[in-house]
Amino acid sequence: MAEPRHQSGYRSYVVTWLWLLVITVLEIAVVLVGLPKPLLASLLLMMSLMKAALIVAYFMHLRYERVAFIYTVIAPMVVLIVVLVAFVAPDAVHVLTMRR
Repeated sequence: MAEPRHQSGYRSYVVTWLWLLVITVLEIAVVLVGLPKPLLASLLLMMSLMKAALIVAYFMHLRYERVAFIYTVIAPMVVLIVVLVAFVAPDAVHVLTMRR
């Protein structure tokens, strides 16, 4: 009796792997099309977040734990923004205040 239960569990993993494959193929296609860099970066970032959300939800088993799921996806983005501001802001201020 336990066998059909495992089959449905394996099915969700296979579907998740297929979605990850589809998103990866879309990422490759977007790069090969030759879009403008800001649009390309936005699309790649969006697709990588989709992949991260799928991995966290299904392989880390956080699909039903919404708060942990949100913290797992949002926390790295907040850290990334803080690090980027820390590295980019001084150079941006220097460039903007530099005399030509």
